Amino acid sequence: MAMQACNSQGICYVPLYDTLGANAVEFIMDHAEISIAFVQESKIKSILAVVPKCTAHLRAIVSFGYFTTEMKKEAEKFGVSCFSWEEFSSMEKQNYEYPKKQKDDICTIMYTSGTTGDPKGVIITNRAIIAGVMTTEHLLKETDKVITEEDSYFSYLPLAHIFDQVIENYCISKGASIGFWQGDIRYLMEDVQVMKPTIFCGVPRVYDRIYTGINLKIQSGGMLAKHLFQYAYNYKLANMRKGLKQHEASPFFDKIVFSKIKEGLGGRIRLMIAGAAPLPGQIEEFMRVTSCSVFVQGYGLTESCAGCFTSIANVFSMIGTVGPPVTTIEARLESVPEMGYDALSETPRGEICLRGHTLFSGYYKRPSLTEEVFSDGWFHTGDIGEWQPNGAMKIIDRKKNIFKLSQGEYVAVEVVESAYMQSPLVASVWVYGNSFESFLVAVVVPERQALEEWVATNKKAGDFAELCNDPKARGYIQDELNKTGKKLGLRGFEMLKAVHLEPVPFSIEKDLITPTFKLKRPQLLKYYKKCIDQMYKDAKDGRTAL
Repeated sequence: MAMQACNSQGICYVPLYDTLGANAVEFIMDHAEISIAFVQESKIKSILAVVPKCTAHLRAIVSFGYFTTEMKKEAEKFGVSCFSWEEFSSMEKQNYEYPKKQKDDICTIMYTSGTTGDPKGVIITNRAIIAGVMTTEHLLKETDKVITEEDSYFSYLPLAHIFDQVIENYCISKGASIGFWQGDIRYLMEDVQVMKPTIFCGVPRVYDRIYTGINLKIQSGGMLAKHLFQYAYNYKLANMRKGLKQHEASPFFDKIVFSKIKEGLGGRIRLMIAGAAPLPGQIEEFMRVTSCSVFVQGYGLTESCAGCFTSIANVFSMIGTVGPPVTTIEARLESVPEMGYDALSETPRGEICLRGHTLFSGYYKRPSLTEEVFSDGWFHTGDIGEWQPNGAMKIIDRKKNIFKLSQGEYVAVEVVESAYMQSPLVASVWVYGNSFESFLVAVVVPERQALEEWVATNKKAGDFAELCNDPKARGYIQDELNKTGKKLGLRGFEMLKAVHLEPVPFSIEKDLITPTFKLKRPQLLKYYKKCIDQMYKDAKDGRTAL
């Protein structure tokens, strides 16, 4: 409501991630010159903690709950007024004319969570937001069917995420309903089952959890049930490969086998979208076959106002890709010789460059950063893509996440991590190396159940944290990861020489991942520096293969 009120008055709004940490919140409030902050009740203390350093611009804090008398006094000492939502909304004027707004007025400044340094303020105009909304409408009209008042969207990404903003604005423009999760990832699927959405947008980590959960249920079922599922899966997959749409490929098996999976997603789901990072091919295939809904993968950035590539519904050959550019965007590839990518080769590969109506207008108060990423009107994304013969784009690498080992071998670390993540033994993996070392090490969050099954077989005792400290458990996970890597074509220098098992998942609260679950590498290195140093020492002393 606060965001749409800003839109109605032509006021630029700046979303704050509630998990960015005090330093980032303070930086954004000062850098963007925030005058009014709207906060949920549980976050008031976080805002009050930075008030003393934000007095140059901050004038009021509005809570969606209530302030205690002590909190009000604390803020008022610095000239900042405090209002509850009820108090603030009752101050409205009865007759108020909406100001005129222009297409190129700034709608919002969105600070990217970023994986390095201070957040960057991405300037997004009214034109870009509306272009993003209309692109969504056009894409659905051409490839599936548009959103109507009968649809409902399940929102669990924060409003500080551009993709969620565009989809919510689109739903509002079509009269569709929006349901919000309760804020705990552990209960995400319970929320889905209660709300029964027709549209679900997820990041790879969420789809991986769905995929793993379904497979565990299948494996724990009887032999007959497993054979029936596999037969149904292979039958429908074969028909989809022949060009049949997902709802035409096997109505019979949809009804008697796959309907149970659809019920687990609420029973009404018709459109599932994946974004934020590349989705492993086997997970996308599985969701396309079993979810009884249209499943598409897209690619976008805050700087492109969400989606700029989206795979086309029911075109099975686009599996593993993010599809062609959307209608408001032009895209090209630029060669990156130092990584061996040639945009003019038979298989064009290079850095993805964009221009078009949904692009941002620059980084707020950072002209030099803006100049770095723009060249001749083209925005350089930093992502490496490969054009497919059917016009779709496949994301294959990241330009910045590359480093050289001491012997001169280049490592594209995201490619390596993606390979190791194919192992069913791990929930998360962060691979590390640098130009002073000749090999790679990793911090691994194991899948609890997989490790406990190994324990049962090997007659080990102890809780999960103790098992993660067990040298034989480390050796087992390391060996299995290297087997997976070898099977997927990783080279010798990309194998792991040591691993540290972490029982506690990487979290936003510890500043180790972004809100879309991307690894924050500098922060991970700082947090696990002692572990990294110890792994290199032990590996050189020959103490890892216990």
